[in-house]
Amino acid sequence: MASEPKAAPLAHHFDSYLQQKESASLGMWLFLGQEIMFFGGLFLAYTVYRWRYASAFAAASNDLDLRLGLLNTVVLIGSSLTIALAVRSAHLGKRKDLVGFLLATLALGGVFLGVKSIEYAQKFAHHLVPGPHFRFEGADPTQAQMFFTLYFFMTGLHALHMIVGMAILVWMLRPAAQGRWTPDNHNFVEGFGLYWHFVDIIWIFLFPLLYLIGRHHGA
Repeated sequence: MASEPKAAPLAHHFDSYLQQKESASLGMWLFLGQEIMFFGGLFLAYTVYRWRYASAFAAASNDLDLRLGLLNTVVLIGSSLTIALAVRSAHLGKRKDLVGFLLATLALGGVFLGVKSIEYAQKFAHHLVPGPHFRFEGADPTQAQMFFTLYFFMTGLHALHMIVGMAILVWMLRPAAQGRWTPDNHNFVEGFGLYWHFVDIIWIFLFPLLYLIGRHHGA
């Protein structure tokens, strides 16, 4: 039978730290499960429309900035590394390292949102935002507008998850600096790490779907 830490702060409604830790992990996985179903519906909608309007979607994807998309992919992969190192630092009780890696993750999240805002600004400048001012020079503008509708909805929702994650990161900095999370008490850091990895994985699927598949078809 696994031994339990002795100095862990225990909430009153749990019998042991191990029970508290397992409950926290289960709660986070259940939350991520419903998030997967939510994003899964969007991916399914995109797949259906992509199948129906393959040429228009492929042509529209050529108007996405591949370099910015690739840069953001590298940035998020880097942030997955820094948050994993933050979790490890919490496990080892390295307070300064934990704060440093949380700050690095926060900075990389800021870079991602900054790059995404530049990309959005380009779409506004070229009238590629769905609505009355939408302009698409290629064939099938109505179907191309559907592509950009899904693009903004999916990437915007992903960005919202990034903003929420960054807000939590800002909140985490003070207790991390005060030494709240230790080898005997790191559930919150582990749970947040799972959330951040989930957000990164969503982008790993969004990038090829939106930027790469059939990109030069009809260009």
